Amino acid sequence: MEERPVLKPTEARQGVTGHNVRYVVTIGVILVVIAFIAIAIFAR
Repeated sequence: MEERPVLKPTEARQGVTGHNVRYVVTIGVILVVIAFIAIAIFAR
């Protein structure tokens, strides 16, 4: 039976953690919420 590989957190991480990713996602979600609110208001 093979042993499971043990990786350090930086080796095991699959995604990018830098480059302001959390800000891009947060701003994108906020803009989508604003867009849905605008659609709900003006689609009456």
